[in-house]
Amino acid sequence: MKMQATDRKKRYLTYWLLSAVGGLVLIGLGLSLFGEAVIAKYEQRAWFWFGTLSLIVVNSGVSLVGQSVVYRIKYLREGE
Repeated sequence: MKMQATDRKKRYLTYWLLSAVGGLVLIGLGLSLFGEAVIAKYEQRAWFWFGTLSLIVVNSGVSLVGQSVVYRIKYLREGE
């Protein structure tokens, strides 16, 4: 069964909202982890894994925000 245009449009809107918000949350979390890594390095504690994890989380957030742009464009084009 072929999906209706309105169903696809609703699905794109949902995906856009979830990926945009999720991406922004991940970017914020990654920056917080980065701050912890900087503090740990300054205090001469183990910082490497905090820094590595922050890099992974920030890049995941940027990727989700980028994907949300794709969903937003699909959402807007579905009405044409």
